[in-house]
Amino acid sequence: MPHRNHLLARLDAIGQSLRATGSAQALIGLGSVGQDMARIDAWSDLDFFAIVDPGHKARFIDQLDWLAAVRPLLWHCRNTVDGHKALMDDGVMCEFAVFEPQELGPIPFAPGRVVWKRDDLDPHIAQPRRPLPSRTPPDEAWIVGEALSCLYVGLQRWHRGERLSAARFVQGHAVDRLLELEALRQPASEAGADPFNRERRIEQRSPALAAILDALIPGYARTPQAALAILDALAARGAELSAAMVERIRAMAQVPAPDDWVAHPIEVKGSLE
Repeated sequence: MPHRNHLLARLDAIGQSLRATGSAQALIGLGSVGQDMARIDAWSDLDFFAIVDPGHKARFIDQLDWLAAVRPLLWHCRNTVDGHKALMDDGVMCEFAVFEPQELGPIPFAPGRVVWKRDDLDPHIAQPRRPLPSRTPPDEAWIVGEALSCLYVGLQRWHRGERLSAARFVQGHAVDRLLELEALRQPASEAGADPFNRERRIEQRSPALAAILDALIPGYARTPQAALAILDALAARGAELSAAMVERIRAMAQVPAPDDWVAHPIEVKGSLE
């Protein structure tokens, strides 16, 4: 896999490729190739903004020759109106957006690093003008209420036979609420948190919670067990839990699904040969 110097050199080369087009103004590195370079490792990708001249945005989005000139692309997909994800042939993943200078003002983003810019461009272009989403978790009463309701609804769907929806409610939405409660209980764990995705780096930020994640998210077939583990985790963090809801959730988690619901294997017809 690519190492730190390889990734940073690749980003520098992308900046020079943009410069060579004559229609670009800057390249801003973000995330681990932005201001958080201490986090870069062999599994990092290249997150960046390409800033281009007014009227040229569509050209840089529709034609990726400026990126392929640095390294051939194995695959790419336009994932937003502003940009792409792209995989280079040596395994370097790029996720980028293309903006004209006047578009940056309304966009919230973490402060970045200027990799390359035209000499006449504002040196503060990598600094966002709009505040990032607040890292402050919601009110505790809301967090706990939502967690309990997700457990209850998820187990209802489990008993109805909707196992995928059940897993997402319990092992997804309820766990998200537990992450928010952990942030309230351990404010120091928010250092280095991703403002757009609280689950990022949770293993490093909250080792105690990470140690029980396998019980909280045991998989598609074990949603009742997950619900019980989440209840225990909420209680262990001092959450004020409704005794009536806890009783009902525990009862539902210990009753098997209806006998008339069975999982049927998927029949694959035809040959792959």
